[in-house]
Amino acid sequence: MADACTHTDQIRHLKPKVHVCEECVKMGDTWVHLRLCEICGQVGCCDSSKNKHATKHFRATKHPIVKSIEPGEGWFWCYIDEVMFEEG
Repeated sequence: MADACTHTDQIRHLKPKVHVCEECVKMGDTWVHLRLCEICGQVGCCDSSKNKHATKHFRATKHPIVKSIEPGEGWFWCYIDEVMFEEG
C-alpha cells in the first residue's frame, strides 16, 4: 500500500450526470452511498452497498479513482494505491 495516490494526474473533476446507481436501478435494488469514477463519470454504489457497483466498475475498467458524491463529502479513493485522500 502506498502512502499517497500516484494516480492524481488522472482526476478529471467530472460532474455526476445522475445521482443514482444506475446498475442498482436496473436491478430494482437500493444502495447506501454513491461514488463517481473520476476517469469516465460512471456513478456506482459503495462497498457498504450489497452490490458494490463502484468496485465492480474498477475491476472491469481499472479506472483507479472514485470520489464520494455524498453531500458534505469530498474525499477520493484510489483502488490501486488503496489510499483515501482529499485534494488540496
